[in-house]
Amino acid sequence: MQASAPITPQDPSYISALARGLAVIRAFGAGREALTLADIARTTDLPRATVRRSLLTLQALGYVASDGKHFRLTPGVLSLGYAYLSSTPLPRVIQPTLESVSEKTNESSSCAILDGGEIVYVARAATRRIMSVGLSTGSRLPAWCSSLGRVLLADLPEPDARALLAQMDRRKLTAHTLTDVDALMAALARVRADGFSLVDEELEIGLRSIAVPVRNAAGQVIAAMNVSAQAGRVSRENLTGDLLPVLQQAAESVRPALI
Repeated sequence: MQASAPITPQDPSYISALARGLAVIRAFGAGREALTLADIARTTDLPRATVRRSLLTLQALGYVASDGKHFRLTPGVLSLGYAYLSSTPLPRVIQPTLESVSEKTNESSSCAILDGGEIVYVARAATRRIMSVGLSTGSRLPAWCSSLGRVLLADLPEPDARALLAQMDRRKLTAHTLTDVDALMAALARVRADGFSLVDEELEIGLRSIAVPVRNAAGQVIAAMNVSAQAGRVSRENLTGDLLPVLQQAAESVRPALI
């Protein structure tokens, strides 16, 4: 079967029930581990009857459990994410490299891919917790204000990057967060010119991060790799002068293994 362009919700081939079921699964997350039917209906903006049918189906399939009032995801949901992780070499190839970067820099290092307006962590080596939220494989963060996200957005054709930025909920997370689309496009242009992205306290106060693209053997950008550090301990000059070369060398070292 040949690959085709993505369909829209108006296409006859679009399965609305599947889309609604996935929306129900995505309603759960950090701080939303146990939800009522009403909670999920409000989060997904779906009718309660639709949410109820989706939950009962997911429960029958072993992806959801309930105590009669609250619903929770079961470990069975992990099989959905594992299908991706086991089908791509990226996580297993990149993990030892991230650990080596963290050992050399004494800072946390991560690898992520772009999924719409967010980045998704596919591998991580943490030396200490530096953010207010815990990060692990599968965690998501906004793409527009993270170093990993800007590297990945910068690789897109400019019209596509602009359109994607325009769709994002570009909230001001700190006093330093860029939210204007034109300003963000200028930042992406700098990333393309420099070959790296440095984000300074835009995602969270006290957090600095620098990221580079991860390319496959054909030279295509398939992910991004970063090092994050506490702003009070690591200066911008430390990031670009000391940590960036380590990061660039690490990203280059994995290219031959990423077909």
